[in-house]
Amino acid sequence: MTLYPRNNYGYFVLSIILAMILRILPLPTSLDTINPDWVLLVLLYWVMITPERFGVVNAWTIGLLVDVLTGRLLGQYALAYALACYVCIKLKRLRNYALLQQSLLIFLILFLSQAMLFWTENIQSPTAFQIAFWLPVITGTVCWPIVSAIFHSLRLLR
Repeated sequence: MTLYPRNNYGYFVLSIILAMILRILPLPTSLDTINPDWVLLVLLYWVMITPERFGVVNAWTIGLLVDVLTGRLLGQYALAYALACYVCIKLKRLRNYALLQQSLLIFLILFLSQAMLFWTENIQSPTAFQIAFWLPVITGTVCWPIVSAIFHSLRLLR
């Protein structure tokens, strides 16, 4: 029994669709500001587990879909997701680290992605620095062990 079956694409597509639904789910404004980037968390998981199948091109494509889905500047999420997945691929042993170490590195990757989004938004129209913009990085880091455990248990059930 292998943990990485050949038909990962169906699970990948389904998990991305569910993450996109969580991304656009209407929430109260207090919860919407802390809503983590579920799509990026799922992308990072798949890139970490099977980097030979899911990589920067997948991240770029999914990022373009998220740009269209959220109505943002076309290419903004694509650039941020591609950069985040590139860094995740370069950290080849990330999946072998303890969960606390993984969470720290995921925090840095999420911070880098959010910084890229902040940079591209400031190019489009300069805005003031707000701490609420960076809260999804913290909540994404807190949610990482949960996302990782759910996907790991689903992989073992196959």
